[in-house]
Amino acid sequence: MKCSPLLCVCYLLILIIPVTFYGVVLTQSSDSPCRLTIPTPMFEYEYYREGDVIIGGLFSAHIESQHNKFSFTKNAFTDSPGCSICGRVDLEEYKSVLVMMFAVNKINKDPDLLPNVTLGYHIFDTCNDPRNTLGYVTKILSGEKETLNYYCPGRGEVAGFIVDSTFQSNHAMAQLLSLYKYTQVNYQVTDPQLSDGKMYPTLFRVTPDERVRFAAIIKLLQHFGWNWVGIITSWDGSGDEEAQELRKMMREHGICTDYIISRQSNSVTDSQTIIKSTARIVIACGTSAINFLYFALRLFSYIRDITLIFPPSWITIPNNSQGMYVLINCSFIFVWPEEKKLSMDVYTEGVDFSSSINDPILEDVGARWFHCSSPDYLKNYYFQALYNIIVKPCTGVKNVSSLLSSYTTLHSYVYKAVYIVAHALHGMYMEINKAEQRGFQQRLNKYMRNLHYTDPTGGEIHFNERREVPADLILQSWYYFNETYYSYRKLSTMQSPDYVPGPFPNMSDPSFWREGNVLVSRCSDPCIPGSRKKFGSSIHKCCYECVPCSEGEISNVSDSENCMKCPDDEWPNEKKDRCVPRVVEFLSYTDDPIVGVFSAVSILSCLLTGLILWIFIHYQDTPIVKANNRDLSYLLLVSIMLSFLCVFLFLGHPVDVTCMLRVTSFGVIFSVAVSSLLAKSIMVCIAFKATKPGSSWRKWMGVKLSNFIICVFSLVQVIICVTWLSISPPFQDRDTHSYQGKIIIQCNEGSVIGFYSVLGYMGLLAAVSFIIAFLARTLPDSFNDAKYITFSMLVFCSVWIAMIPAYLSTRGKNMVAVEVFAIMASSSGLLGCIFFPKCYIILFRPDLNTKTVLR
Repeated sequence: MKCSPLLCVCYLLILIIPVTFYGVVLTQSSDSPCRLTIPTPMFEYEYYREGDVIIGGLFSAHIESQHNKFSFTKNAFTDSPGCSICGRVDLEEYKSVLVMMFAVNKINKDPDLLPNVTLGYHIFDTCNDPRNTLGYVTKILSGEKETLNYYCPGRGEVAGFIVDSTFQSNHAMAQLLSLYKYTQVNYQVTDPQLSDGKMYPTLFRVTPDERVRFAAIIKLLQHFGWNWVGIITSWDGSGDEEAQELRKMMREHGICTDYIISRQSNSVTDSQTIIKSTARIVIACGTSAINFLYFALRLFSYIRDITLIFPPSWITIPNNSQGMYVLINCSFIFVWPEEKKLSMDVYTEGVDFSSSINDPILEDVGARWFHCSSPDYLKNYYFQALYNIIVKPCTGVKNVSSLLSSYTTLHSYVYKAVYIVAHALHGMYMEINKAEQRGFQQRLNKYMRNLHYTDPTGGEIHFNERREVPADLILQSWYYFNETYYSYRKLSTMQSPDYVPGPFPNMSDPSFWREGNVLVSRCSDPCIPGSRKKFGSSIHKCCYECVPCSEGEISNVSDSENCMKCPDDEWPNEKKDRCVPRVVEFLSYTDDPIVGVFSAVSILSCLLTGLILWIFIHYQDTPIVKANNRDLSYLLLVSIMLSFLCVFLFLGHPVDVTCMLRVTSFGVIFSVAVSSLLAKSIMVCIAFKATKPGSSWRKWMGVKLSNFIICVFSLVQVIICVTWLSISPPFQDRDTHSYQGKIIIQCNEGSVIGFYSVLGYMGLLAAVSFIIAFLARTLPDSFNDAKYITFSMLVFCSVWIAMIPAYLSTRGKNMVAVEVFAIMASSSGLLGCIFFPKCYIILFRPDLNTKTVLR
């Protein structure tokens, strides 16, 4: 018989799958109830409806038994390889089965959606076992409704599969269906690995993958300043990959993981780990499971200040986990936006156990909640062993509508998944070549990828590049009023694609936290602004010490890893959390009283010098003025007057021009003054040597020699200054290093050699004048000006010698003040020592100002 392509696929699947995924083919003895080579549960739960197109459905409406392989012998269950028994009923997953059937029936009644096409379904309960999942996939694809293999009846094309929320089943099924290009729509599992378009090109998801939620978790942790967390993974392996991916993403944002605890690990060791840890935020990864909750409850029963963050798949915890309020209270959960409420009351109203003959899961619901026996005596024995109850026939009608009346967002996504497949089919069948069946799956996948429609609630349904329906995330918390009654509170909405938290309520409200206070979950206390992190020996970046910022640096945010250097014109404030303008320092006319003193003294000294000059000019014909070379005296007084005025070049805000004129002008003026004194001293010595008869010194007498001395020695200083200004002139400088928090506006000498050459030359002239005047001190007093010159040079040299160490040991305006004081003191010394005695004689002792006395 010639095999059709579909029949061949079915044949190959049934032969290859057991070997490919398990390595061996499990077989059963002839007396075992399970006869298939594919592992099959002892009690099978199947729902089927004929249609032109079939949608497969695989749900985990039962939790696999802890002892998952049994055989029934002599009214007892014993181990038997290859035959598993489903455990307790998961009501939420059972509701998902009902939702899928309800959605298919509603689509068939809609004249605008898939007209003239009947939609059917083929649903199995996998009992949370991936082996069952693969076995049931082969049954759906082959059309097998009997217990024999390879039966492929003529029936509707399988369009795709709505897949349950278990991690392992999704991975196993995705690998299989991707090989044969069958569409798979997932409504809950968000494992990032399933986003691999090359490995799973036909897998579509109603919700984004876990990385979206991880990004939202990171934003939440950053919002509250939590950087030290723990992770607990579920027992089925789904949380292991999630935990590693989450830890990786958190590490990139500076959030550290103290521990990752797996369900299989040692509970005693884990308890000690949690007790010793300072992490007060624990993130749950993986799918929800009741045994995982009991495990977590044992760990957290004595740790009251820990808050958990749950993934969206755990939204049904309160419904299935009575007594877990200690663990769940005040915990956070991310949920997808709430969909339109399902109106299934008509569908479930009046459902009782009289209809259980067509609903095998309903038998188990009756046994679990109402202790009703099943027509299958094997089930009755199993129920009594599993639930530790005695089942008996139910005489009255047991209405189970109350158990099935609430539908969560999870069930809305099952409903949406069915409609997504229906709309893709609708688009495909509306094409001109709708009757063509060749390449059915490829065409359907194309329409799935390009799907875009508006659902009844107004939401835009389309798939992004990862074949996911984009969605926002809502953060909410559970709040228990007592052990049985709870409610949830919406805290914030995180909108795609950035998932930045929206406004939060007043989170300081004690009702949001278990211990009544805002939670702190950090390895180290945050570093306040003005300090930075100093990492020690810990491998975690979240564990550190806080040290103050170095001088000149600030940090204006908490937990700064590095301090920032302030600009040159700014300086840190006392707390080192912001830069403030530096204090600008110079000898200011408005802010420094000493500038007023210097200005007043300089002006008065200048006026006094001018008065003395006037006196000398007025009494220029008197013997004492003539005897001391009045022209040199005039020049000396003008130089002293100008030196007093030079003080103003040192006061006020310095600029480049004043910086160039300060030392150069003072150096030239003082060189002229000292050269005048040197000329006076030399002329005194020559005058007395020339008095001897026949002395050769007579020819040197006269004004030419004194003028020559002044011009030559002053010209040398001018040459030094011009050379200095030509090569490296002084300029305005902003010193930001000498004092903290200050900018010293000062004059930079440019060339230090030029600066000290000017001062050194003045010192040389003063020294020579002092020596010559000192040698001439023994001449007769009436004609001796050398004694006064000696005293004046002694004052001059003393002042400048004392100024040098003071100048070198000070900075800023104090250094300038030292210079000004030295100029004024040396000028005053010249004025006082040389001219005050003469003025005294001229004004108060005119009897001494005669030729007779002088002779």
